[in-house]
Amino acid sequence: MSEAVSRRTAMRLLGAAGAVGAVVGAGGCAPTAPPGAGPRKASPPPAAAAPGKGAAARIDALLERLTLEEKTALLHGAGDPAPLGQAGYVPGVPRLRIPALRLADGPAGVRVAKPATALPAPVMLASAFDPALAREYGRLLGREGRALGQDVLLAPMANLIRTPYAGRNFETLAEDPRLTADLVGELVRGIQDEGLVAAVKHFALGNQERGRDTVDMIAADRTLHETELRGFEAAVAAGAGAVMAAYNKVNGVHAGESKPLLDELLRDTWGFAGWVMSGRDATHSTVAAIGAGLDMEMPGGTHFGGPLRQAVRGGTVPEAFVDLAVHRILTTMDRFGLLADRPAARPARDAAAGARLARKVATAGAVLLRNEHGTLPLTGADARSIAVIGPTGQVPFVGGGGSSHVVPDRAASPLTAIRQRAGSGAAVRHALGEDLYGRPLPPKLLTPAADLDDRSVEAGKSWSHEGEFRLAEDDEWTLLVHYTGQRPGVRLDGEELFPVLQGAAERFAGGLLGSAPDGMSVRRRTLALKAGTHRLAVTAPSGPQSRRFRLRHTTKATRAADVAEAVRAAKEARSVVLFAYEDATEGSDRTSLALPGGQAALIEAVAAANPRTAVVLNTSGGTTMPWLPRTGAVLQMYYPGQEGAAATADVLFGDVDPGGRLTQTFPADEEATPVGGDPVRYPGVGGRQEYTEGVHVGHRWYDAQHVAPLFPFGHGLSYTTWQYEKLAVRPERGGLRVEFTVRNTGRRKGTDVAQVYVGPSPDLKLDQPVRVLAGYRRLTLAPGAEQRVTVDVDARTLSSWDPERRAWVPGSGRREVFAGRSSRELPLRAKAVVRSR
Repeated sequence: MSEAVSRRTAMRLLGAAGAVGAVVGAGGCAPTAPPGAGPRKASPPPAAAAPGKGAAARIDALLERLTLEEKTALLHGAGDPAPLGQAGYVPGVPRLRIPALRLADGPAGVRVAKPATALPAPVMLASAFDPALAREYGRLLGREGRALGQDVLLAPMANLIRTPYAGRNFETLAEDPRLTADLVGELVRGIQDEGLVAAVKHFALGNQERGRDTVDMIAADRTLHETELRGFEAAVAAGAGAVMAAYNKVNGVHAGESKPLLDELLRDTWGFAGWVMSGRDATHSTVAAIGAGLDMEMPGGTHFGGPLRQAVRGGTVPEAFVDLAVHRILTTMDRFGLLADRPAARPARDAAAGARLARKVATAGAVLLRNEHGTLPLTGADARSIAVIGPTGQVPFVGGGGSSHVVPDRAASPLTAIRQRAGSGAAVRHALGEDLYGRPLPPKLLTPAADLDDRSVEAGKSWSHEGEFRLAEDDEWTLLVHYTGQRPGVRLDGEELFPVLQGAAERFAGGLLGSAPDGMSVRRRTLALKAGTHRLAVTAPSGPQSRRFRLRHTTKATRAADVAEAVRAAKEARSVVLFAYEDATEGSDRTSLALPGGQAALIEAVAAANPRTAVVLNTSGGTTMPWLPRTGAVLQMYYPGQEGAAATADVLFGDVDPGGRLTQTFPADEEATPVGGDPVRYPGVGGRQEYTEGVHVGHRWYDAQHVAPLFPFGHGLSYTTWQYEKLAVRPERGGLRVEFTVRNTGRRKGTDVAQVYVGPSPDLKLDQPVRVLAGYRRLTLAPGAEQRVTVDVDARTLSSWDPERRAWVPGSGRREVFAGRSSRELPLRAKAVVRSR
């Protein structure tokens, strides 16, 4: 087949059975016809309408003029000659006026070298239960991506929160399929409203970081359709231009080599018209991958560069496969105006508008978990004497680690925001409580002595020092190295403390703990040291650039002194605001649901000294709280973005009602989770993980197992009080119309999220959840005001996936409907008959 063969000729050749020999690739993928070349079972969604005849002819004409080398160059990443700090670059074909593509990470802001708006983490956006706000969030991402020179945004993340340990839970939205689908659809629409291609990720079952490149996720067809796939289906319906395949395997085959996922489901069933790319270094083959429907390898061309050209020339890959992949990419580029003779001008970035939206989302997603004895909001004398405790009270915690981490224009500390809000007449004191970045080593600790607190090494030179120190008694040390450039080697008693890790675990070290306030990179290691002599060696090998490093530490004594200072500050103040953290990141999962370090003991000590202690949690999600009964209030602020400090102050002082509700269940302990105590479910055994919970994901599992959570899905307190009444349910348009009244019975304006759940169908002989989220409404009411809420429950929500029929089947019969403020606070219930269509 010639390099310039037309797509029409390729299709004619492939139309005859056996025209091209089939070669079975990895995972049993036999490329006998181009993925997606056959008739569609569903029309493309309106937002992703197929190009007109003129556009199709233009793409065909371009394709005919491309050489094989030029075609394959469009199917993989390459080095950017003018890099902007983005995640990927695909060179164009200048002679045919096909422009290059730049692809940026971006679930919580556009991640490039320049400053961008650091939005609250997507899980905080989701806590607002507000699809319209998700649309705004998406539009800001789209505008900024275009303004910062990008063409594709690697967002949103549509994977469910399945395990509370997953390192990227903050990047995604919820444990509930319905809520996830609603928000993903609006995020995609928002991003693409502004002309930026949205690449929804990670398709599919990318629910953890541990072993993500190799673990085999085993899930039944019904489990997939009723849980994980809902968000991706919504993205396709919203017109997503691209999909990123997951890193992991799905039912025995890497996601990027899965013909059932990429071709049969995504394209044939859902009508996806865009292109599929791999995750970073997540392409594992040439023949099997392109045969299954993977169109683009990122960020390089290990498999889709030279090896793909060789496979075409050798006859193991039909050139029509390459043509079809290129056609998908060019068609999408054309749809977004990237192939136009005069592409639309890029907008200017509006940093002020970004800051306003960031603050709006952070206040909307703030979840008040506990509030006893009127601890919050801070008012009167309680607002004029405040102890702010914790390292993240002084250092702003903007976002989690990994590819979603964004460098903002600015980010104030909560301490600054609280002082500003409290006013000049207030006494606001800070106590560290826990030292994140360490103290300098004593100058005379080592023999021979050396200053290791601020050491500079010139380019081309090396530096090393080795010495001994002696401990009079057993101790626990945390040793920290702060550095620029190449990390120095630090050996203690012959062991390298900070070895180079593999893959994402080395690249990403957290959004808070991975760098010091002055920007230097940080690594830390906690060690139990015995009394006696220890030998410390530090080596900074020569390199092409000058660099700096410092070695610091904490000990039992320094930690005790920090806690004692915090207790003194708490006793002297009327109110305490204690900031606690957990620093999740791409590349690794959490090892515990407890707060890291000595924070639990710090909270216990401070709350014992002052019961008016409000704990502000900057965490990625579910956290165990053995210290909860001692506290006055707990405010979940997740990773609140660049305006998180101001938003936190807004909520603490009652300038806004905490409007967020949990999108994930918080467990009472480590065992009481859908994966607790079952390594087959998580993290997997022998590289294989099974989704044996079936359709009972998240809150559905807690209901099915009669397990009491610490805080249920949908939970969130308000500064006012609410009453629900007058529930009415009736069949309508194949679904149900649910109506009820919500009244603000308190003395303050407030925001609530009214939630509707539906019980199982008596007519279906399938395992069903005890209740599913069927709908919700966010509403804000003045004191004494009431609103009649209407929630329409569609037929899909009332249906189940029948794996034998491979179709959605209606859940007919008499079904129970619930309404209330969370999955466990449902004061209203009624029954209605759902009829088969």
